[in-house]
Amino acid sequence: MAQGFSMNEYPDVDQVYKDLRKLISLPIRSIRKDAMDDIIHNYFDKKCSQSKAMITKASEYIPGGVQHNLSFNHPFPLVFTKASGAYLYDLDGNKYIDFLQAGGPTVLGSNPTSVRKKVIELLDTTGPVTGLFHEYEYKLAEKIVELVPSVEMFRMLGSGTEACMASIRVARLATKKKNIVKMGGAYHGWSDQLAYGLRIPGTRHFEANGVPKSIFKYTQEFYPNDLNALESVLKRNRFCGGTAAVLIEPVGPESGTRPLDLNFNKGVRELCNKYGALLIFDEVVTAFRIGLSGAQGYFGVDPDLTIFGKVVAGGYPSAGGLGGKKEYMKYVSAGLQTGTKKALIGGTMAANPLSSAAGYFTLCEMEKTGALEKSGRAGDRLTKGLQKLIKKYDLPFVAFNQGSICHLETVGTMLLDINIKKFWTIKKTIAEAHKRKHAMEEMGAAYMSEGLVTLAGSRLYTSASDTDAVIDDALKRFDRVFQKVEGVA
Repeated sequence: MAQGFSMNEYPDVDQVYKDLRKLISLPIRSIRKDAMDDIIHNYFDKKCSQSKAMITKASEYIPGGVQHNLSFNHPFPLVFTKASGAYLYDLDGNKYIDFLQAGGPTVLGSNPTSVRKKVIELLDTTGPVTGLFHEYEYKLAEKIVELVPSVEMFRMLGSGTEACMASIRVARLATKKKNIVKMGGAYHGWSDQLAYGLRIPGTRHFEANGVPKSIFKYTQEFYPNDLNALESVLKRNRFCGGTAAVLIEPVGPESGTRPLDLNFNKGVRELCNKYGALLIFDEVVTAFRIGLSGAQGYFGVDPDLTIFGKVVAGGYPSAGGLGGKKEYMKYVSAGLQTGTKKALIGGTMAANPLSSAAGYFTLCEMEKTGALEKSGRAGDRLTKGLQKLIKKYDLPFVAFNQGSICHLETVGTMLLDINIKKFWTIKKTIAEAHKRKHAMEEMGAAYMSEGLVTLAGSRLYTSASDTDAVIDDALKRFDRVFQKVEGVA
């Protein structure tokens, strides 16, 4: 394993897609109905009764009962009261292996003592926010510039969504062009212009409820792994405003749910150079999870701008930022307007002392302890173990990983295809996606009942806290879940 990276080897992308296509061609195989009924009655209703009661009360005041999309689990969200290393604990005292890791930011493991002590020291002095400059703003920015070769300057923001918004404004100012091209299926936050082509390539505006279609006049998508499709869009845009930027996740949409060919990013870089567009890497998940130099360091590709989030604040709030070359970052300089037109950005809580310090000490600790390599080895061990279980029970499921980002596809919801040219098939495809999504939620509930917390039942993040013993224990739990799948004798 290369030093500073979590990926020991890159997945065989062709084989992954072959397996995924087979998965979605077959009937859905989820948890047997009798087993699901038992899980809901004997685990959720009986062993999670305090969570159920609290969520029922919360639903009176919070739409859907929870404030964050990741918190919503079938049949009802659980209330967690403690996080430590590889484990989570709920209100009823149940213990879980944590493969959510807050959606990816806690590479060291949940609530690491070394970072927590430093945060408490800061709270005892400065407090969480002053609205004024603090030394950790500088220290975090310096650390990121030191670690990521393409980043010469860094500005912290309140979230990944805000960083994505800032990046496209900068790109338009820098290039004086209009269009933004994104990879279909990718999630770049929930701002109006980027709520396009979500989850499944080709969906365009279908999931952008509440956003006028006219907002997407200068936003386009292209199919993952298809450089010809990207070039077609870039060529077309030359006659209608030009392309300001191409925005991609370097491991593929939705944290690599559709993995990219190893040399795809280099091809995108070449096309951006050819058509005068900025290349923007959304490294909200991958920066400091794939590598200390980001996924861009692993692939050997320098983007013009990099979007940061999650790990940048070490799992603390206000995790977002934009980094890049000085010639572009001048458009997000703080202070009053000068001779350079500046992008409209802000955020009272951005770069607050608490988040900046947490991010700085997290990066230092990761560098010192080899956390990325440890989390990557755990991801490899987990994935190989899942592949053996899939084979053992002759299931069509697909497991693969990019270091500590692990995928366990049991229904392939986001691998369906939307064909806009055959518009009459779209409604059926979306209905199939919802059907598969429900089956995925039931799998997630089954994992939870065995003490396994995942992201939506299909993605798992490993951390440096995941020892061999933790992973082996987890695999025994997955084994018990797979025994309950339809068709398993």
